[in-house]
Amino acid sequence: MRIPFLTRFLNRGPRVSVIRLQGAIGMSGRGGGLNDAALAPLIERAFKRGKPSAVALTINSPGGSPVQSSLIAARIRRLAQETDIPVYAFVEDVAASGGYWLACAADEIWADDSSALGSIGVISAGFGFHDLIGRWGIERRVHTAGQSKSTLDPFRPEKPEDVARLHNVLEPIHGAFKDHVTARRGDRLPKGRDLFTGEFWAGREAVELGLADGIGHLVPKMKEIFGDKTRFMVHSPRRSLFRRLGLSADAVLDAADERAAFARFGAG
Repeated sequence: MRIPFLTRFLNRGPRVSVIRLQGAIGMSGRGGGLNDAALAPLIERAFKRGKPSAVALTINSPGGSPVQSSLIAARIRRLAQETDIPVYAFVEDVAASGGYWLACAADEIWADDSSALGSIGVISAGFGFHDLIGRWGIERRVHTAGQSKSTLDPFRPEKPEDVARLHNVLEPIHGAFKDHVTARRGDRLPKGRDLFTGEFWAGREAVELGLADGIGHLVPKMKEIFGDKTRFMVHSPRRSLFRRLGLSADAVLDAADERAAFARFGAG
């Protein structure tokens, strides 16, 4: 006896929407990396198309813009609450800095034994060239309206007041990051242990420290929770053909930036 098409359709297993978050976060204005504007329609579809039983985030990111990290994570949380859909994060090579900010948007975080997680800190890095241009007899000429407009000019000696001003910017950003992790991980974090130093850990130690909930991979873990008939619908950002083939100068520069960011964590 043939089973009617509608019956077969209704008997299909639970559906999990998978959002792939790969790369640096808002790393450049050249169109590379992850940013809220590009991900917004993708995240909306993942939560609202096909009535999924869960949304799974696959994360492989060394971090990047704290603002874009916050915007993306807030969008995920807002939709999770509106739709009452649980969110699971699965860390691949790296969920560090902004990448870990994204992971904390999930209700549970799962990692591989060799994943790198953490790096809960904020960094501002640059170079100083004033000695170099002095040796070459180059004179730096800068004219500003506003005494702080040339703060941290790399072609002039570093000023203590500029460094102090920079820290006044970095500390509140770090505070927002810490508040986000604390709010999302709650009692799972150990008391009396400072996890907000910028340090990062491999998967199993991250689990012991409460930064992740266990060692597990997406497909087997979702089937363990929702059953063997679980189906997966993958959503990932679209890139142009030229960017996929690496045939643009922007793509080459983005790839170099991203490789350098991943290299800090032994990946990439």
